[in-house]
Amino acid sequence: MQASDDPLVLARHAFLRACSLDVETRKPGNVSAYSAGHQMDAQQFIASAAASAPALFAHRTPVGSRMLDAVMRTQQAAGCNTNLGIVLLVAPLAAALEEPGSLRSAAHWRDANQRVLAGLTVDDARAAYLAIRAANPGGLGDASEQSVHAQPTIDLRSAMRLAATRDSIARQYENGFADVFTTGLDAIAGLLQINPDATPETITLDVFLTFLARWPDSHIVRKQGVTVAQSVTREAGKRHAQWRLAPHGPQAARLDAWDAELKREGINPGTSADLTVATLFVAICLAPQRFLRDAAAPEGP
Repeated sequence: MQASDDPLVLARHAFLRACSLDVETRKPGNVSAYSAGHQMDAQQFIASAAASAPALFAHRTPVGSRMLDAVMRTQQAAGCNTNLGIVLLVAPLAAALEEPGSLRSAAHWRDANQRVLAGLTVDDARAAYLAIRAANPGGLGDASEQSVHAQPTIDLRSAMRLAATRDSIARQYENGFADVFTTGLDAIAGLLQINPDATPETITLDVFLTFLARWPDSHIVRKQGVTVAQSVTREAGKRHAQWRLAPHGPQAARLDAWDAELKREGINPGTSADLTVATLFVAICLAPQRFLRDAAAPEGP
């Protein structure tokens, strides 16, 4: 895959590559090319990425409109919710890249993203609410204030802030995507310090296990409750530490066995996977030569 010096073209390549790595990597509980699950398969995720990319990277388009268009295109391509969390995370990040100089560093991009979040409107919230209702994610309940089942009366960032304590994706709107730009990118940097030749798939799994071990997965909380989610988080911490010491052989087989166990119980760490894709998207844009074949680092716009 050849990356372009145009940051927006590079970003679209990076998004598709991040979504591809999501299913090329064996991640416990998640759908992969090696293990279908939750009544979905890897091809649906690949089709969803291709379908949603034009909407997410539509030039000078409001963030909420990107979300709604991306979800509707996904529904046509996959027939189910495969990427709502990814769409909610990537849409503002993609919009921030339209600011000149945003791709010069993670700090520049994060600052540009903060400005995008600060500029979100009630219209963005209306479109995002429509997108969420259309995707109909598993375990979606109601809220006492600014329910997604009603018309919002506040801007999208403010609405997300109300859900930040119970949803890790909403929390990114409150904290300026700190979990992506710090937790996620720091995990990659830490892994590369001890394993400079780590493959993109190894990086993907490490980021995923980092998120899963850091806090209860929101998707699991919604579907199975906080107690189950906390038990998965504790188990992920132990398994991540063991895998880090010996990423091949028996430890890889144990992760595969855990994957099968989670799927038998209907447990899907979907939010951790969404945060992983967003982190990979950022990482690939910033260091395309590590993830994209024949890719050159882009010049600063």
